[in-house]
Amino acid sequence: MENTKVHIMQHPLIKHKISFLRDKNTGTKIFNELVSEIAMLICFEATRNLSLESVEIETPLAVTKAEVISGKKMAIIPILRAGLGMVDGIRMLVPNAKVGHIGLYRDEKTLQPVKYYCKMPQDIDQRDVFLLDPMLATGGSAAAAIQYIKDSSAKSIKLMCIIAAPEGIKKITDKYPDVEIFCGAVDSCLNEFGYIVPGLGDAGDRIFGTN
Repeated sequence: MENTKVHIMQHPLIKHKISFLRDKNTGTKIFNELVSEIAMLICFEATRNLSLESVEIETPLAVTKAEVISGKKMAIIPILRAGLGMVDGIRMLVPNAKVGHIGLYRDEKTLQPVKYYCKMPQDIDQRDVFLLDPMLATGGSAAAAIQYIKDSSAKSIKLMCIIAAPEGIKKITDKYPDVEIFCGAVDSCLNEFGYIVPGLGDAGDRIFGTN
């Protein structure tokens, strides 16, 4: 049975842009632009069910009823460092969203996440939280970040990634069944080093031009 908490993007523009994102010949500038654009498109889908309320406005011609977003406000929490590449695209759609940060790195031997920084908006318990990480590989970093966010009293969490491995999706859905996952593509597997195959390489290195 299909998991209703996992949303795999089917939009042609997302598929098209991910193809260029994967290409090893795509340079840093274009890679960053693609990450931002894909994040914006995924955010468009992830916010589809936001609640609306009716307000009265005055156009140049008449007074009318219009709809605006109601309820909780948004918080964007990128996992450092690669998640930073997704922030600008989302803030173009939701410029008033507050931004927190979670700094994690993966121990290359154990593949376990190690936290080195964590800063959340003070009112995170009143916000819909969008956790950002381009790659959902083993799921270890995302799971750790979700727990840190929950420990900060957040109740509504969505995970947005560009490429996911089945192993990472399973880890998150098993451990946090209340967290919705929005991903651009699901690849076949992880290799022996914990990288997604075929994937796109190390997202952080490609975003920031490092090795």
